[in-house]
Amino acid sequence: MNQDWDIRKRSEACTATQHPFAEGEFFYTALYRDADGFRREDVTEEAWANLPAEPRPFSFWRSKFEMPPPPPPEPLAKQDAESILRKLIEDNSAATANARYILALMLERKRLLKPMESADPDVLVYERAGTGETFLIPNPRLSLSQVPEVQAEVSALLGMQLGEAA
Repeated sequence: MNQDWDIRKRSEACTATQHPFAEGEFFYTALYRDADGFRREDVTEEAWANLPAEPRPFSFWRSKFEMPPPPPPEPLAKQDAESILRKLIEDNSAATANARYILALMLERKRLLKPMESADPDVLVYERAGTGETFLIPNPRLSLSQVPEVQAEVSALLGMQLGEAA
């Protein structure tokens, strides 16, 4: 039997009264089986007491409302890494080749830069999402022993950038 278990997340307000739940307030969640699958309703204790006997929920439980935590801050703002990378590309110093490579990888991971085909294995080609700009990044072929040094270099660059913004 193939079932679709698409059940929506907890509401922040009572389904019956639209009254927002308060931090620490107890409420009931009821799952009802409908023709389209399952339907979730979150209701205050008062609304729960006044629900009609039919239809009966497939399942229900009592919970304590807790506000969802705020999303964690970005460890590194996309614009900061991108602006540093742009500056290093403009300077085109051989001394920053490793940092450019690491910054490009960081932005690729954040899906700001998209890797493209390159006929030259020594040059990585990226396209900037949204603008279509092309970035050419020399591949420094870092060894594992070089990674701590490059991490420190990139951290220093990012720290400097973050300090400048303050």
